[in-house]
Amino acid sequence: MRPLLLALAALATAACVRNAPAPGTAERSGGNKAPALELVAQSPRQWTGIAVSKDGRIFVNFPRWSEDVPVSVAELKNGQVSAWPDATWNEWTPGTTELNRFVAVQSVVIDDQDRLWVVDTGNPRFKGVIATPRLHQFDISSGRLVHTYGFPPEVSSGDSYLNDVRIDTERQVAYLTDSQAGGLVVLDLKSGSSRKVLKDHPSTHADASHLMVLGRRFDKKVHSDGIALPLDRKTLYWSSLTGHTLWRIPTEALLDTSLDDQALASRVEKAHTIVAPDGILFDGKGVLWLGGLEDGSIYRYVPGGAYEQVIRDDRLLWPDSFAEGPRGWIYVTTTQIHLPPAERGPYGIYRFQP
Repeated sequence: MRPLLLALAALATAACVRNAPAPGTAERSGGNKAPALELVAQSPRQWTGIAVSKDGRIFVNFPRWSEDVPVSVAELKNGQVSAWPDATWNEWTPGTTELNRFVAVQSVVIDDQDRLWVVDTGNPRFKGVIATPRLHQFDISSGRLVHTYGFPPEVSSGDSYLNDVRIDTERQVAYLTDSQAGGLVVLDLKSGSSRKVLKDHPSTHADASHLMVLGRRFDKKVHSDGIALPLDRKTLYWSSLTGHTLWRIPTEALLDTSLDDQALASRVEKAHTIVAPDGILFDGKGVLWLGGLEDGSIYRYVPGGAYEQVIRDDRLLWPDSFAEGPRGWIYVTTTQIHLPPAERGPYGIYRFQP
């Protein structure tokens, strides 16, 4: 059996889907009953991104943060992990030059047209960009690659780490964060041209010296990370992982190529003070969902309104990425980044009904 298939077999055996809530300490601020947090799947390997299609198919990615990453992108099928779109795409090894290989995937996202987008940082193990960072678009019905967008050195090179993406299908624009160098990337999906903005602005850089995550000190400075786009697409929101501020800017400003960074900086606004999050997501009702890394929680924010803790649960060990599924279910991955490898247990995917 090929090495990848052996690894897949082990991974599939350990991943399991559950249909009932697992025990935990779910509660809601203010004494109200919290939504039940339901275990969806577990894996012995660390995943980050999650995407859920309109018919409930679940896609995940495993970042190349170590040498032991047999699969980069997978679909969960009947509780098992299946390399997606096929094994070949997941067969990258150092020195491989084929274009149709995942090098170091950080996130997966499904847009409102049910297409899967894969962010490949080209930066395995945070040791520097060794392959052109790419954004892949796939047709999930066939697994066919529709388009690949590459990013030039002036946008992503050296120590850059393209982290997350949101797609505006109306304006044909993608917005990405760079969590290692800092900055936002605006990609024109029609022309393929991209530019990096606000790379030296405080909003795209860590505003805390460290975090205390469930009693563990986290000293790594992670810059612009989570990114979210509401349904009206008028405002882009983002946050740094090592920080406590939610930022926003009108998208019309980002799309105005005549504005330099100084002009763009004048359009940036502080939306709210927050508990440090990783990924963030707007759902179909206009609610922004954020993880609370420091207190093992999930928060919700309504622009112009309240920011509140919705769930506090002992199983939320570094809530990482969010996705919305059919019937309004909100899914979240946990990555346990704050724990040393020897103390990490199975990595979970959970879901809840707001």
